[in-house]
Amino acid sequence: MTMVSYRIRSAFLALFFMLALPALAQSVVKFDKEQLVIQTASGQKYNFTVEIADTNEQRQRGLMYRKEMAADAGMIFDFGTSRRVQMWMENTVLPLDMLFVDRAGIVRGIKQNAVPYSRDIIDSVTEVKYVLELNAGATAKLGIKPGDRVVSPSITKYM
Repeated sequence: MTMVSYRIRSAFLALFFMLALPALAQSVVKFDKEQLVIQTASGQKYNFTVEIADTNEQRQRGLMYRKEMAADAGMIFDFGTSRRVQMWMENTVLPLDMLFVDRAGIVRGIKQNAVPYSRDIIDSVTEVKYVLELNAGATAKLGIKPGDRVVSPSITKYM
């Protein structure tokens, strides 16, 4: 094998692994889904179908590598106990809104338009049990604010 053909082969292998590994990694972690409703203080109700991330492996994977998500979709992270939560957007392609939700389903804080691929820490500041991720802009568009309520089977099973 000549040096030129070796370099070409190496370049093709590197390209293959750059493209194939994220797709393979995403397919390894499976998520259950549930219906979720956000009830605003003004009485509006918004329905979402969310994936549930309630294991360490699922929480670590989250929405990484996803290139699209339906407008009425999202992911709910269940941390098992109430605590201060810190997240980041590394390897996350989609810009997201993050809703920090307490044990009773009350939105305690919102991070709007989290920046894709950022390693900046996004901090709940207060103790929460859940983080709900929606497409960026959803909270502004729908008028969702701290104090609103999130209702889902995952949340109500602890109430």
